[in-house]
Amino acid sequence: MATGIGARPAPALRRYVDSYVGFDLRGFAAGVHCGPPGRVLTAVISLSDPLEVAAGVGDGSPVTRFGSVAGGLMGRSVAIHHDGRQQGVKVALTPLGARAVYGMPAAELAHRLVPLDELLGALGGELADRLRAASTWAARFTVLDELLLRAVGRGAGSDHARGMRPEVAEAWRRLVAARGCVQVGAVAAELGWSRRHLAERFRGEMGLTPKAFARVLRFEHAHDLATARNRLSWPDVAAISGYADQAHLVRDWSEFTGRTPTAWRHSEVLLGTG
Repeated sequence: MATGIGARPAPALRRYVDSYVGFDLRGFAAGVHCGPPGRVLTAVISLSDPLEVAAGVGDGSPVTRFGSVAGGLMGRSVAIHHDGRQQGVKVALTPLGARAVYGMPAAELAHRLVPLDELLGALGGELADRLRAASTWAARFTVLDELLLRAVGRGAGSDHARGMRPEVAEAWRRLVAARGCVQVGAVAAELGWSRRHLAERFRGEMGLTPKAFARVLRFEHAHDLATARNRLSWPDVAAISGYADQAHLVRDWSEFTGRTPTAWRHSEVLLGTG
């Protein structure tokens, strides 16, 4: 059984928080789920047993137990070890949300997994406790709105909240809008910066260069197509998401998940559950 409930955050949060997803997965075979990299910073609060997560798949990364965990922008999938069931809430933050909610640029969390209460302090513990005490998804989403608004409010006057350069924010927006299929040099020129200067500023804020982030976005698009209810062939996935050919897709897919597309599809027991 797989239940997934999505919600949009309160209007005042939407610059900072992309989405909420509540999930309740039961009755699956035990295994390792690939949590793919993408455009957002993800935080997950478990509503049941602690999460067992590693920062890479099949690469020897240590597995750590978290009651709630936050990550930055990643250059590969995280490995989520499970016994066939998971229940929790996933929060997707924009890079601007890293500053507003956590009080730091997204770059400080890039390629990392940390306990959520390490970033939010006592507010993180309160958030987890109240989410676990709530009895409906609607009530849990209301708790998220309330406490994340408090997190934003307490840092509203800080330099961290105001610190992202508008050119970097605009570059992020353009790369996301194009799903990574855009020339970084052209974006830099339109912003009035050199490609090198954009790369330095973007990496300093996000933790990835624009080129690396564009690759993540293209993979994210391919992953969305591959997990859609109406399954596409791999050549179609490659063509639609902007890869030169299927071999190009296979190389990137293997790098981002530690598995070929075919091996990933056979081993991903939570495929199609979100």
